[in-house]
Amino acid sequence: MEAIERVLAARDPGRLKITDYIDALFTDFFEQRGDRICKEDPSILGGIAMFDDIPVTVIGHRKGKDVDENITCNFGMPGPEAFRKALRLMKQAEKFDRPVITFVDTPGAYPGKEAEMNGISRAIADNLAVMSTLRVPIITIVTGEGSSGGALAISVANRIYMLENAVYSVLSPEGFASILWHDSKRRDEAASVMKLTAKDLYEFGIVEGILSEEDPTEEVRKAIKTALCDLKDKTKEEIVSERYEKFRKFDAGFLKNE
Repeated sequence: MEAIERVLAARDPGRLKITDYIDALFTDFFEQRGDRICKEDPSILGGIAMFDDIPVTVIGHRKGKDVDENITCNFGMPGPEAFRKALRLMKQAEKFDRPVITFVDTPGAYPGKEAEMNGISRAIADNLAVMSTLRVPIITIVTGEGSSGGALAISVANRIYMLENAVYSVLSPEGFASILWHDSKRRDEAASVMKLTAKDLYEFGIVEGILSEEDPTEEVRKAIKTALCDLKDKTKEEIVSERYEKFRKFDAGFLKNE
């Protein structure tokens, strides 16, 4: 498949959503809402659950399954309240020593005036800072689109996996083409040079694995089990240090492949 075909597949409305993964992989999910400052933003869903016999915190983008849900969830584009909610849940996970599992599927953070006025840049920056030092394992699964700071704000993780038709990038191909060439119609060309597919990012060392989509929930289950097993005997200091070094190496990985 061409890169743009992967992008379109990642955006397919029929792809499994976070609610599907929660139903298939976790038990006793208890949703927690609100940022305790302003309001509830449903574009990020979060709560506590059991993965097999392990208590975990689950956080992920929510696009919705029909037009009404799409509108309610702002098509998976979080505002600052959603990121603050996610941060609240991650801090809670650290307090109770629960691994954090995040699901990424967003076209990016909401770019509206209200979001800017309410501090979306600060909210994303706070998430990046706290996740960099969070003393519990963080595992991220990119299930669809993973665009911009809207994705990164819940994916500073020890282990990152991507479904084979997922994409993960600094922005959308349309946005890239508009900025670089002032022509969003060149999105196909942009997608091909952005190196945003699972294969590209695996080769760069950005992600630890590519998950087949023949049985995505089972593949995700195996990935989470493998990651939790790999991380369970590490000290809190090792978990933080490993995550920090992983992200510090990203520039070197890209330069090596240039």
